Amino acid sequence: MNTEFSSETSEAQPQKNTSESLLDGATSDEFQLPAELKDQRRVAADKNRTIDERLEAFEDVMDSEVGDTSFARARNIERAEGIRQLYLKFEGGNPTGTQKDRIAFAQAHDAMRRGFDAITVATCGNYGAALSIAARIAGLRCIIYIPESYQSRRIEEMTQQGAEILRAPGDYEDVVDLSRQRSVDDEIYDANPGGANTALQLQAYGEIAHEIYDELRDAPAAVAVPVSNGTTLAGIYKGFLSLYRRGKTSRMPRFIAGSTYNKNPIVHALIRNLPTCDNLPRERVRESKINEPLINWHAIDGEHAVQAVRESNGHAAFASDRAMLSSAKSLREKEGLSVLPASTAGLIALIDLCRRESMPPDRYVAVLTGKRT
Repeated sequence: MNTEFSSETSEAQPQKNTSESLLDGATSDEFQLPAELKDQRRVAADKNRTIDERLEAFEDVMDSEVGDTSFARARNIERAEGIRQLYLKFEGGNPTGTQKDRIAFAQAHDAMRRGFDAITVATCGNYGAALSIAARIAGLRCIIYIPESYQSRRIEEMTQQGAEILRAPGDYEDVVDLSRQRSVDDEIYDANPGGANTALQLQAYGEIAHEIYDELRDAPAAVAVPVSNGTTLAGIYKGFLSLYRRGKTSRMPRFIAGSTYNKNPIVHALIRNLPTCDNLPRERVRESKINEPLINWHAIDGEHAVQAVRESNGHAAFASDRAMLSSAKSLREKEGLSVLPASTAGLIALIDLCRRESMPPDRYVAVLTGKRT
C-alpha cells in the first residue's frame, strides 16, 4: 500500500525543524494590489466619497483579487493512489493564501454597506490576516483578538495592515466570546463564525462550489474538505445544494471531512455516529505545530458540517500529523504545490474512503490551502 497519504489511526508526534511545521497556517508575502487597482483602493477607503462609490470600488478589488482560484487535475497523485479523476481546488491564489479571504472580503463589504466603521474577529492566524487586509481596503477599523499564548508570524501581517491586536488569556473559543461581546458593546461589525452573519459566510464559501461547477459543468462525485469549525465544508455544501435545486447539476456530491486525530468534534461525531456534534473535553485537546488549524473542542458550525456529510452519504476520517506532513511533501514533489499540511486532511480522508470502498471512475475534488511555490 502506498503510504504517502496514510490516514494513520494513532497519534503521531509533531516533527520539528521542518519548513512545513507552520503553527499559524499559510504564509504570504505582503499583499500588494496591482497598479490598475490603486485608484479603486483609494476610493473604497475614502470616507468623503458616497457609499455607492466606495462599494463599487471595493467590489472591483474583491472581484479581481478574491476567488476564481486554480483548479487542476492531479495526474501524478492519481497514478500513485489509483484514483480517477482527482482535481485540486487550490485556494493559495487568494491574497493571504487561504479560503478565509472569501469571507473576510464579503464581510468587510457587508460592514461598509450597513454603515459600520469598525469590524472585529477572534483568530489564531489566517482569518485575522485576511480580515486585516479587507478592512484596510474598505477603510474600516479592524480589531483582532488573539489568545495571549499564541505566537504567529501572521500577527506581523495584521499589524502592518493597521489592525489593532488585543491579546487575552484563554483559548480560541474564549477570545471569540470577547470579540463578540465587544461587537455588542461598541456597535462593531461581528465577523466571527457562528454569529448573526453566518449565512453570509456560508454564501461566500458557496462560491467555491460555483467555481468547481464552472470547471466541470456538473457536480463531482465527491468533494473533500479539511474541517475545523465546519464553516467551509457547510458553505460548499450549500453552494452545491443551490446548484442542484436549480437543475444546474445532475447530482449532489458526497462530502468528505478530514481533520486531526481525535481533536475535532465534527469528525469525532461522524466516525462514532453520534446524534449531535457535541463538545470534546476541553482539557484533552492539545495542539501541535501541524494540527493547530484543525483542532477545537467546540466546532462553531459543527452541526451544519455534520448534516452536510450525513445527507450526502459522505465520509469522515482522522489524519495524523505525520500523514499530513507526508501528504504536503508528496503534493509539492508530484504536483508542484506548496500547501499547508493541515489542509491535506480532506484529501487524506478521500483516499481513506477509496481504500475502503470500490470507488468508480469519476471526478473527485479536494480543497487545499497554501502558497504556490
